[in-house]
Amino acid sequence: MESVGERIVRLKKERKAVILAHNYCLPEVQDIADFVGDSLGLSRKATETDAEVIVFCGVTFMAETAKILNPGKAVLLPDPAAVCAMAQMCTPEQIVAAKAAHPGMEVVGYVNSTAACKAEMDVCCTSSNAVDIVSSLGSEGAIFVPDRNLGTYAARSCPDKDVVVWSGFCPIHQSISVQQVAELKSAHPDAEVLAHPECRTEVLNMADVIGSTEKMLNHCRQSDRDEFIVLTEVGMRHRLEVNCPGKRFYFPESAVCGAMKMATLETVAEVLENMTNGVELPSEMVERARRPVERMIGRS
Repeated sequence: MESVGERIVRLKKERKAVILAHNYCLPEVQDIADFVGDSLGLSRKATETDAEVIVFCGVTFMAETAKILNPGKAVLLPDPAAVCAMAQMCTPEQIVAAKAAHPGMEVVGYVNSTAACKAEMDVCCTSSNAVDIVSSLGSEGAIFVPDRNLGTYAARSCPDKDVVVWSGFCPIHQSISVQQVAELKSAHPDAEVLAHPECRTEVLNMADVIGSTEKMLNHCRQSDRDEFIVLTEVGMRHRLEVNCPGKRFYFPESAVCGAMKMATLETVAEVLENMTNGVELPSEMVERARRPVERMIGRS
């Protein structure tokens, strides 16, 4: 009898499909993916693939970004209920109002946002290149949406820029507290502390290294250290352990994103079998959103 993994391999070949998975997805989903990475890496792969079908294991904004970059391809989301809470903390109408209130400022939007919001932005960014994007702006300032923690980090790193920071946040990273970090450091005194810039400022101040999940991975690969406290979503543990055998990683165990766990082997097989849960966006929205997304990739 055909296993679900074998079914996926067969269907992927039949559909001429590629499977992309975010670092926070379930380990077994990462293992069947053709590419695993962070938002920037996945955005790049979405532009490079010659596959006819993209199965995006992640949350809705990621699949929308793939569709923006590949309007002629089928982009399938294993579970359309996998919605990023942060992405819902900003609307296109609010961005339009903010631009009117701050004339002359460019809107820098974290890729963790809806396609409708991207259509109102000047440039997108990821946690990998947010600082570079803000520092390279031709204007004197930026409206940074929707993540206040990443926006504050970028503003702190670009003191010559006036940055208006939104009030949104990632509930998972926001929940990581100073007390949790202190307890982890006490339990593992020899461990280096790595933090994602979606964390609160007071948590970032306790870190030895601040960066995207891809930066974390590269740092751990190259480091002579054997132990790391990793302040991001716990799904990252699998990729770190696969790529850094013998090293130990400690996470705040409460840092779990339910939306990122909604893609399963069964739902991946189902959408490939039935070609369901396709991402559809209005052509005008795709056209307007593509420019800020392409600017983001061009600055990486």
